[in-house]
Amino acid sequence: MAESLVLIPGLACTARLFEPQIAALGAGRTIVVADHTLDDSIAAIASRLLRAAPDRFALAGLSMGGYIAMEVMRQAPGRVERLALLDTSARPDTPEASQDRERLIALAQAGRFEEIHAVLWPRLVHPDRRGDADLQAVLLEMMRETGAEAYIRQQRAIMARPDSRTSLPVIEIPTLVLVGEGDAVTPVEIAREMAEMIEWASLVVVPGAGHMSTLEQPDRVTHALQLWLKRD
Repeated sequence: MAESLVLIPGLACTARLFEPQIAALGAGRTIVVADHTLDDSIAAIASRLLRAAPDRFALAGLSMGGYIAMEVMRQAPGRVERLALLDTSARPDTPEASQDRERLIALAQAGRFEEIHAVLWPRLVHPDRRGDADLQAVLLEMMRETGAEAYIRQQRAIMARPDSRTSLPVIEIPTLVLVGEGDAVTPVEIAREMAEMIEWASLVVVPGAGHMSTLEQPDRVTHALQLWLKRD
C-alpha cells in the first residue's frame, strides 16, 4: 500500500481541482481532500486537517492550499513524509493584495458573489487558456460549491497568514515546488525563492499553465507528482 496523500485545494476550489491527479494517483493509495471552508484562520484549518488526516502522509497544496501546507509543517512536521507546494507563495499578503481581497469580500457580502469569477478569471489561467469555456465553467462551478460565506472565511484566513519563509529552511523531506510558467498570481520567481530555501526541494515549471496548473496541464502536473511520490 502506497503512502496516504492529503490534498489541499486553493481559494474557492474543491476536490475537482485535483480530479485528474486523484484519478491517476489513487490506485492503492488513500487520498484525502482537506476541508478548508469551515475556519477563518490558516492555523485552524491546518489543525482541522491534522485531526482528519492519517498518522503519516504525503501533503500537497495549491495556492491557499500551499499556505495551509506550510502551516501543517509548523504544527506537525513529523507526520508529513513529503511535501508539494503548487502555485503558491511563502510570503505574507501585501497591503495591496489585502485591499484587493477586501474589495472581493465586499462583492460577496453585497450578494454579487458570482461577479468575483469574472474579475479573477483572467488572472487565474495562462493567457492561451482565457478562451477555454470548459475550464472556466469548472472554476465557476467550484466557486458556487464553495459559497459566499466560506469564500469570505477563506479570504480572511489568507489575509492574516504568516510569513512562512523563515520556516522553509528547516524542512528536510522530499519537496516539490511546482508553478505554471504563466502564473500571474504566484509567479515563477516566487516558486524559485521557495525552492532555494528548502534543501531537498526540486523546482518544476509547467509550460502552458497559469495558476490553475492541475487543470490547465493535468498530465504534466500528474507526472511531476508521480516522480515526487517516488523520491527517496
